[in-house]
Amino acid sequence: MKNIIIVFMSLILSSCASTQIAGLQTMDDLEYNLPVEKIELSNNTTLAYVEQGTGDQTLIFIHGLGSYIPAWNKNMSVLSHHYRCIAIDLPGYGKSSKGNYEFSMTYYAQVIKEFAEKKEIKNVVLVGHSMGGQIALTTALQYPDLVEKLVLVAPAGFETFNKGQRSWLANVMTPDAVRLTPVDQIQTNLAYNFYNMPDDAEFMYTDRVAMRTAEGFDEYVYAVSQSVKGMVEQPIYQFLPQIKQPTLAIFGAQDNLIPNRYLNPGKTQKIAEDGISKMPNGSLIMLEKTGHFAQFENSEAVNSHILEFLK
Repeated sequence: MKNIIIVFMSLILSSCASTQIAGLQTMDDLEYNLPVEKIELSNNTTLAYVEQGTGDQTLIFIHGLGSYIPAWNKNMSVLSHHYRCIAIDLPGYGKSSKGNYEFSMTYYAQVIKEFAEKKEIKNVVLVGHSMGGQIALTTALQYPDLVEKLVLVAPAGFETFNKGQRSWLANVMTPDAVRLTPVDQIQTNLAYNFYNMPDDAEFMYTDRVAMRTAEGFDEYVYAVSQSVKGMVEQPIYQFLPQIKQPTLAIFGAQDNLIPNRYLNPGKTQKIAEDGISKMPNGSLIMLEKTGHFAQFENSEAVNSHILEFLK
């Protein structure tokens, strides 16, 4: 009886919290800090992106699971003083088109390649966070002539999973599990991405709550679910020695998501050192008092290391 009351009260509190955040009609109603452009790719795919800065070197920023372009706000604003910076919403996310796409790492790599070709960009630096890091690695493997350098922030792909673990991960993140996440759990899940969640990250929570009423939200939760499956079904770890491009990996020492605390409890640094050691031209930076969302929580240090690396 006591547990039932606790659950009931939790649902009431979640409902009250959500009423304070106005819902969105469409995903295009999300507020970004830069004008959004869109480009048509194959397979009825429309890719949303923002562009800032100029220069001979182009950086393409790839967000992580469940995320979107604003994840890079603190990085684009600084790095665009030196380079041409483009951040994209992956298909299924943010303001890009929604649909029954493949959502595999090789599919996303093809999207990156086609986008770069449409924009006539060559010799790019791919900057990927979390799942975006695994996509960047896959793109470098599939299209080595396109990718000049890699910057990986808390990348997925360094951590390995056995067959049973991969099956569990692929099945636990269902569309319903994502769609029906209570408001208080959304906030908790976001907080886990940080060592100490900064106040200016609050928009990530309010956006995630607001988008639940938006047209395209069901397709978004499907994309999140299938992207998890895409990551575990196309592991990258065994191919790391084949990636020859200069690579900078940046991890927060207090990353709560890498390694998976349920399946592979341990220290982030061990996973980071093991993965980067497999790459012929890889270097590693560990940031103290920093969590999984390193590029936002500790943006000054991340930007400084990226600038130094790209010199």
